[in-house]
Amino acid sequence: MARMLRAGVFAGALAAATGESAGAAANPIRRVVSMLTLMQEKVAAEGKKEEELYHRFMCYCTTGTKDLEASISASETRIEQATAELKEAQAELEQLEQDLGGAAASREEAKAALAEAAALREKEAAAYAKESADHKTNIAALKKAIEALSKGMTGFLQTSSAAKLRQLTIDADLSAADRDILSAFLSTASTDRYAPQSGQITGILKQMKDTMEKDLAELTATEQEAIINFDALSAAKTKEIEASGAAIESKTERLGKVGLEIVALKEDVDDTSKSMADDKKFLADLDKNCATKKQEWEERSR
Repeated sequence: MARMLRAGVFAGALAAATGESAGAAANPIRRVVSMLTLMQEKVAAEGKKEEELYHRFMCYCTTGTKDLEASISASETRIEQATAELKEAQAELEQLEQDLGGAAASREEAKAALAEAAALREKEAAAYAKESADHKTNIAALKKAIEALSKGMTGFLQTSSAAKLRQLTIDADLSAADRDILSAFLSTASTDRYAPQSGQITGILKQMKDTMEKDLAELTATEQEAIINFDALSAAKTKEIEASGAAIESKTERLGKVGLEIVALKEDVDDTSKSMADDKKFLADLDKNCATKKQEWEERSR
């Protein structure tokens, strides 16, 4: 503005000083006046343009500051949110690792219990097979002996059934009197000698058979109950193993996803922190540059 005023005064003075000789040298003077007028208009236009640029810059200072402040605020919010999400994800990861350890331990315990039960069941089944076979053999021998004595068959004492009875006399749970009677009977060469006592001997043998049949029935019932119990235990442990396996599979999958989420959240926090730091630095520079520009303009406009 000061330059425009000075240029106007200069042009007016020059026109007054040369007014008297305008008639003699009109053309050169008009050319000078025209040139100065153009210069004045150019200076005015440049001043106006410079003022327009200044106002645009100050407008940018205002809008740029607001944009940067909004960006910084959004970054702070995102960092706070991502940090909270990261903390939750890390807690979930820790819990998943604990759950996986527990599920794996439960599965191994169930497998061990099932293997132990199967081994015991196999042992029990083998013992039952032997005992039941022995009982059946003994019962069969007693039936033959009872039948032979009932029919008064001779030569029974020379049969394999008689040999089995001799062994039973030793092993069976008998009273001393019954054991002596049977031992004496089985030690003779012929059944004819004990014909008067055959009824008594047959009675002892029938009692032995009844006892063995009862024992066999109890053995069989115990075996059936053991089979049922094992089948129930096997089903329960198998179900437990399958459930633990499914839990391990699902938790392992989730563990992988949470691990990736943690990596992504850490990168998000890091990137957002860097971006916010850049915005803060740029805002500080912008504030400084805007203040400097405003001071310079005020000094030039005085």
